[in-house]
Amino acid sequence: MELADFERLLGVWSKPVKNEVEKGAIRKFADAIGDPNPLYHDEERAAQSRFGRLVAPPTFSRTFDYGVIPGLEMPTEGLIHGEMFYTYYKPILAGDVLYASFALTDAKERAGKLGRMILLVFTYKVENEAGDLVQEAKSTVIYRPEGGGAQ
Repeated sequence: MELADFERLLGVWSKPVKNEVEKGAIRKFADAIGDPNPLYHDEERAAQSRFGRLVAPPTFSRTFDYGVIPGLEMPTEGLIHGEMFYTYYKPILAGDVLYASFALTDAKERAGKLGRMILLVFTYKVENEAGDLVQEAKSTVIYRPEGGGAQ
């Protein structure tokens, strides 16, 4: 894919996908990242907190289904994860029903030590059933059109 292939998809959002936050998924994620925080594991402790139920760890939303951007077929080779930033508006709690979507919001070409690369910026949003923004994120993916991902 070339820069123009990505540019034609700038600003196109995926259809929001319903994600139900389950207690077991929160616990498994917290275990996977090695975080013993009782608010992620212990329902009694979480019930006594200001949240009233289990809380998801900060990056838990990466497990959500964000759908598909119509027309975007990401290459399977030559991708490198750049960076990720999160903005939180509300905590994600066990039992929440959330809607996740994403869009390609920037694409630019650069020359690097290893050759030509295309920087792709994706914006993610998570909303609750009332349409309130719960979380936003931005992710930069580096695509090397000639392939050859991280070595």
